[in-house]
Amino acid sequence: MAWIYLIIAAAFETAWTFCVKFMAFSALKNLRWATAFLPSVGLPVVFPFVGYVVFGVGNVYFFSLAIKSLPTATAYAAWTAVTLVLIKLTEVFFLKQRTTWAEVFFMLMIMTGILGMKFYAADK
Repeated sequence: MAWIYLIIAAAFETAWTFCVKFMAFSALKNLRWATAFLPSVGLPVVFPFVGYVVFGVGNVYFFSLAIKSLPTATAYAAWTAVTLVLIKLTEVFFLKQRTTWAEVFFMLMIMTGILGMKFYAADK
């Protein structure tokens, strides 16, 4: 179950990362109660901040559940690698960014190292 918690934490971290990317601090200063919940004015400004809090708390919660059963270094490395892959997949499929074979190769190397840590790490 700990590995499932770790994957959920990585998904929350991925969402948190994109909330940080789309935050608009300058627009937040100009936001007023009258316009805060209008779909075209306030919601594009408010949603990243709400997501930042919700996904950040969810990430910490599920990661803390995972490291109770897994070695901390292995859990952290796997969480980082899964988050990296999820962020790259989101960029490619949703944000239509390009990727190179070199990026794919090095992500596979990271994943190979994580799998090695998972299968050869000392039991907790």
